[in-house]
Amino acid sequence: MLKNSQKLSKFLPKLQKKVLLKNHTTFKIGGPAEYFFVADSKEDLISAVRTAKKMKMPVFIIGGGSNLLISEKGFRGLVIKMNIDDIIFHNNKVMAGAGVNLSKLAYLSADKGLSGLEWASGIPRATVGGAIYGHAQAFGAKMSDAVKSVEAINLKTRRIKIFSKNQCQFSLKNSVFKNKKNLAIVSAVLELRKNNKKEIKKLIRKFSVYRKKGHPLNFPSAGSVFVNPETKIKNKKILAKYPELAQFNEKGVISAGYLIQKSGLAGKKIGRAQISKLHCNFIINLGGAKAEDVFSLVKLAQKKVKNNFGIFLVPEVRFLGF
Repeated sequence: MLKNSQKLSKFLPKLQKKVLLKNHTTFKIGGPAEYFFVADSKEDLISAVRTAKKMKMPVFIIGGGSNLLISEKGFRGLVIKMNIDDIIFHNNKVMAGAGVNLSKLAYLSADKGLSGLEWASGIPRATVGGAIYGHAQAFGAKMSDAVKSVEAINLKTRRIKIFSKNQCQFSLKNSVFKNKKNLAIVSAVLELRKNNKKEIKKLIRKFSVYRKKGHPLNFPSAGSVFVNPETKIKNKKILAKYPELAQFNEKGVISAGYLIQKSGLAGKKIGRAQISKLHCNFIINLGGAKAEDVFSLVKLAQKKVKNNFGIFLVPEVRFLGF
């Protein structure tokens, strides 16, 4: 163990040991990382990946820490926190590092009269890399609308590759980077649209206010727990019991929060974790919640919704250590 520590420290001077991951997630939950390294540049990232590869050490990469639940066991290996935050504007395009705060980028783009990221304003600690990884979307817009290309490193070969939008294989809350665990996003080129600054900022304020009113932002959470299922309910008994489902059937997408609420789980607690009454697709940490408490609520919501509606809720949150 000492040899590993010495080798890592030799090649990674900024290396930290036994870092509590709860301090690096929006859930404020998570045990220790055996080793922890903050990558402030592409060179940092490549060096960390190369060193871990040589030592045959497991690697886990995090960004802003949203959409992530880490067990109290933590992670045995090297956790790399992506902090590459370079931003370069050129005409209507912007090159942004994977660690750039997405909400901040929306505001900076607005100042330059560039539209396309308004929907992302007010999302706590969301990063460009994380939004591409999980194909973030809201208010009828999605991350792929703005993506022109993505730069990523293959953790196995340590090679850098540029992915076109098509090669990113974007789908509902999914991408090639989510499906292939050996890829880590380094940066992206986003193509935005010229628009009136006042109109852009008006939309930003509108979406930010909506989030403050409709999301439980006063408590730690991972954001939306489940993907809104793209499906239609055809069971006549269920439609008769829940007539409002007709509006979701028209759109072809059903609110996961609605399904959880109608399953009687609003406000349900396990330990210090709770399904939010304000928005049932959020599980909040009331203070001192354990990862197992949250995980149990996830499983309970899946079971209840499956029994009531015949729909299996797919988690949007990543789980580490379960």
